[in-house]
Amino acid sequence: KGKKTLFQHLVFLEGSVFTVAVASSDQHSPITAHSGSHKATDHGSHNNTGKAFPVLDLNYENVRVPFEISLWVLLASLMKLGFHLVPHLSNIVPESCLLIVVGLLVGGIIRGTGETVPPVLDSKLFFYILLPPIILDAGYFLPIRPFMENLGTILIFAVVGTLWNAFFVGGLLYGVCQIGTESSSILSRIGLLQCLLFGSIISAVDPVAVLAVFEEIHINELLHILVFGESLLNDAVTVVLYHLFEEFSGIGSVTLLKGFLGVISFFVVALGGVLVGVLYGILAAFTSRFTSHTRVIEPLFVFLYSYMAYLSAEIFHLSGIMALIACGAVMRPYVEANISHKSHTTIKYFLKMWSSVSETLIFIFLGVATVAGPHDWNWTFVTVTVILCLVARVIGVVGLTFIINKFRIVKLTTKDQFIIAYGGLRGAIAFSLGFLLNKEHFPEREIFLTAIITVIFFTVFVQGMTIKPLVELLAVKKKQEAKRSINEEIHTQFLDHLLTGIEDICGHYGHHHWKDKLNRFNKKYVKKCLIAGERSKEPQLIAFYHKMEMKQAIQLVESGGGIKMPSAVPSTVSMQNIQPRPSTKPAPERAIPQLSKNKEEEIRKILRTNLQRTRQRLRSYNRHTLVADPYEDGLSDLFLKKQKMFQIEKKMNTYLTVPAPPPDSPTMCRARLASDPQAYSIKPASNKVPMIQVDLASPQSPDSVNLLDEFGQANQQEEEEQGLMMKPPSRPREAKKPSEEDEAKDQQRLMRCLSDPGPSADEDEDGAFLP
Repeated sequence: KGKKTLFQHLVFLEGSVFTVAVASSDQHSPITAHSGSHKATDHGSHNNTGKAFPVLDLNYENVRVPFEISLWVLLASLMKLGFHLVPHLSNIVPESCLLIVVGLLVGGIIRGTGETVPPVLDSKLFFYILLPPIILDAGYFLPIRPFMENLGTILIFAVVGTLWNAFFVGGLLYGVCQIGTESSSILSRIGLLQCLLFGSIISAVDPVAVLAVFEEIHINELLHILVFGESLLNDAVTVVLYHLFEEFSGIGSVTLLKGFLGVISFFVVALGGVLVGVLYGILAAFTSRFTSHTRVIEPLFVFLYSYMAYLSAEIFHLSGIMALIACGAVMRPYVEANISHKSHTTIKYFLKMWSSVSETLIFIFLGVATVAGPHDWNWTFVTVTVILCLVARVIGVVGLTFIINKFRIVKLTTKDQFIIAYGGLRGAIAFSLGFLLNKEHFPEREIFLTAIITVIFFTVFVQGMTIKPLVELLAVKKKQEAKRSINEEIHTQFLDHLLTGIEDICGHYGHHHWKDKLNRFNKKYVKKCLIAGERSKEPQLIAFYHKMEMKQAIQLVESGGGIKMPSAVPSTVSMQNIQPRPSTKPAPERAIPQLSKNKEEEIRKILRTNLQRTRQRLRSYNRHTLVADPYEDGLSDLFLKKQKMFQIEKKMNTYLTVPAPPPDSPTMCRARLASDPQAYSIKPASNKVPMIQVDLASPQSPDSVNLLDEFGQANQQEEEEQGLMMKPPSRPREAKKPSEEDEAKDQQRLMRCLSDPGPSADEDEDGAFLP
């Protein structure tokens, strides 16, 4: 009976669930709601005469947009995968060319079946969805050191070169349009402002096309950063010129004030975009400081802050590309110090995947849009546009390089100039800017789009396919895939400090001086605010050592742990596991005991505080303005010694009491040079011989000197010519004894040291008394 009751309850519950499910499906299904064939009764009951429950239904409209997006992404990924599976195909034809061909085929198939080709390369889709991941990947992994070392050259190519191309192409194109032949009657309606607008659109080098081609040919780092940096930074010039000429074309008049405001708007657009990117980069770095307990959302902050920087710049018509580059470059060193290694790997591979898919979709959509869009082919306009783009690029690069080489240490050779000029590829940015033009204000929009697509195809197919054979033919230096080692890092920092010191000594403040100032400000203030924990005080060498240790550990794990590391991997020894070299002879196990945690932490603190301690900066000086620093150590002792010397000279002048020799006589000069007398007085003579007591500071000086007559009448004239002498009263020569004569000679020698300029040649003396 209990089993029967349980069975009845189960049947009742199943019927209730089925009833509720049918009612909910009737209410929420779009098809049933639209047709109205299934409705619930007032009492919630169902009739057996209604339509049967749909077992299989088709509702494509609900999932059309996400399904088509997924289908496009899947098609692009499969095409990208298939190109690299075909042998030697990707080495001959660039990937961008193959993707454009796929887009042309897909667009042709869609049009051949009678369907309308959707506007897949819409400007909003391109600028807000496809372009940001490519620029963020380029800005986040931008090589800062070569970029900053060549920033002046990049800015000249990006700003001056883009302005030259825009005005050269637009001006000469306007002249061609005004020739006035019958075949070019349509072109005669194109004004100067329209031609300048078209020149500003077509003159900018596209970063997407440059990345797609230059990463395949593996050009050296200098040429890559020059062309790629130019393609990134000329966005500000293109945006300003585009909006400026678009507004002028609508107004129809240009004044001097509007031109001046246009020049100011260039600096506002460029610097404003950089400022927005730096602000969001600092916010991203500061937020990553507090994510130690929630590691899962760390990559999300990097993507969101970067995308918000791009959108915030676009709100005010600033350069979104400049904002993305600045945001990625600013936040990367601080974010990597705060986040975990897994989050760093996630950011790296997600950015690479996202940018690769976006790049692939851009080229496929470019081919589809070529088939779908309306075109107005004009042989004169298209041919002249292609020729003028090539001529303007060559003249601009050669002329600017001639000026740049006067200021560069590493000169750009003729081969470098050829690659820079040949690598000026145009891409989808120019097509999207042309697609944004209003048909009412610009009736020649189709002519512009057709010419833009032709220039893109020519640069991507002709220049992109032939640049790799030309690089090999000209033997241009390729990029070296060598990993940095501790040795290279130490020598690089040593050279930086050496060049900074040389600039300080010369008194010339170059970029090494300002880079050193920026590094000191970063270590002293910025890192303490944006990096959490002890890593804010970590020197650069220690951080680089940790990064290499982590890479080596990952490679060890991927290789199986027991396999020997390849020789290309830099050898780094951890402080935790130091093992001796294996010996050929069997010996007992020798292993250095493992360090305790406290000891290891103590060693790391010592290294952090002493390994990279930089010098204390003194005031800058040069050889022309070499002034003693009053705060220099030891200078006070020098002042004390000098003051003491003045006091000694003053005492010597005060204590001289002998009336015979004047103070400026040779005798006193000789005495001053000989010693530092403290007292000089005459004492009463014994045995009628005058005695002069001289108390000298020198320990070698005698206590007393007896002055006797050492001058004869014959040579008195000769001795007086040598100087003034102090003479005692004369005594009879007969009274002298042999012992007294010897004494007199000794006394004469002592006296001669004080009074004579020097001993005569005929006197026999043992040696000089004074040192």
